[in-house]
Amino acid sequence: MSTNPLPECGVARFLTLLEGPWATLIVRELLHGPHRFTELRAALPRISPHTLTSRLRQFETYGLVTRTAYAEIPPRVEYRLTPLGESLGPVLESMAAWAASVPDPADPASASPGRGIGPASRAPGDG
Repeated sequence: MSTNPLPECGVARFLTLLEGPWATLIVRELLHGPHRFTELRAALPRISPHTLTSRLRQFETYGLVTRTAYAEIPPRVEYRLTPLGESLGPVLESMAAWAASVPDPADPASASPGRGIGPASRAPGDG
């Protein structure tokens, strides 16, 4: 797999490494421990085998995941986050917390005052 140089900008680098909607979801699953390919497919039922394989290979290339093949019959392969990959845990937790603070436009109750991320989300004078 040929790789292009990573961007210097940290945000652009992050988006290159975790490109597409499946990347962060794969990392989310691997944060719970090593998984076999079929376990990842079961946890992410709408991902295609091609996309999962592609993302796992990309993660290996950039040092986020290790692939361990066991000499067994039938063959067994496990994917595990490296320490660099595990360091994405707090990033995903922050993303989840931020997303939970965004009101759902389809749910009028979620747009009620004070549903922001802290005191700064209140209107001035709300106490």
